[in-house]
Amino acid sequence: MGLTSAAVKAKARELGFDLCGVAPAESFPELAFLREWLDRGYAGEMAYMARSAERRLDVRAVVPGARSVIVTGTVYNTVPPCAEGDVPPAIARISRYAWGGDYHDVLKARLEALVAWMRAAAPESFETRVYVDTGPVQERVYAQHAGLGWVGKNTCLINPELGSWLFLGEIICTLPLEPDAPGLEQCGGCTRCLEACPTGALVDAGVLDATRCISYLTIELRGRIPEPLRPALGNRVYGCDICQEVCPHNRTAPVSADPAWQPRAGLDRPPLAALWRRTDDDLRALLKGSPMKRAKLTGLRRNVAVAIGNSGDRDGAAALGDAGAERPSASDPMVREHVET
Repeated sequence: MGLTSAAVKAKARELGFDLCGVAPAESFPELAFLREWLDRGYAGEMAYMARSAERRLDVRAVVPGARSVIVTGTVYNTVPPCAEGDVPPAIARISRYAWGGDYHDVLKARLEALVAWMRAAAPESFETRVYVDTGPVQERVYAQHAGLGWVGKNTCLINPELGSWLFLGEIICTLPLEPDAPGLEQCGGCTRCLEACPTGALVDAGVLDATRCISYLTIELRGRIPEPLRPALGNRVYGCDICQEVCPHNRTAPVSADPAWQPRAGLDRPPLAALWRRTDDDLRALLKGSPMKRAKLTGLRRNVAVAIGNSGDRDGAAALGDAGAERPSASDPMVREHVET
């Protein structure tokens, strides 16, 4: 008897995944919207999206002969360092997915452990490719077709019981596993996420203009943040959770006790002024093993400068004048432009 979907799901839960489902390795109609999204210019500076567009239209372009896509979901919601509605302007807001360890590394190791178990349990050989938010895969589409939930109007994968605070991971494989029924859309007439976005990045249900998204502006964008959009960042220095915070499906979202996602020291309600005054070496040490490395030091400095300007905090404003030899990233021309304006 071959390896079953039920056995894979049971092992996935044993390894720490909260959800696991199987989608057929097909080119679903929803995947084709990527071309239109790119043509609208919504990807901004994320050129890698266009470079890998053709591969993103069908996982069989990634793994020839693929039959199944195993999709996992992992809850990363933890007790917030500070009640989300009660964060003083002088305190840095950081997207909750970045409070703890780097999910890419943590989840990839767990997925590779699942693959190793599958190879030992399956009577036949098979090909696989493992991805955690890094490969040419439209993971939310496959997650929906694997029965993990549906792609909401905020573009996040929403599970009816667990909400949307979920990391996704995939194993594309040539095994013919039994697929799950796809998840059904349950947003209904709710438009809270569209209405709450301070920059209007959600231009329509399920359509995100990344060039206006605070997460893009604070993480993916390498240059200057457009001045008209800076006030909307508030005190957010890395990412944004607004469209998830207002989602009714997250009202009773479970809290994870997994040590990997707990807020690390230094990212638990850091004052903006203190974050700016850290030396570059201190910041590197703080962000080691954190997904926040993606913004790079200059990006983080830029974001903190904008947040301090928005906060009106005097201590923060005084800190901005403190560059010095130990903070070379603070003297970067791009960073200085945000300090001075």
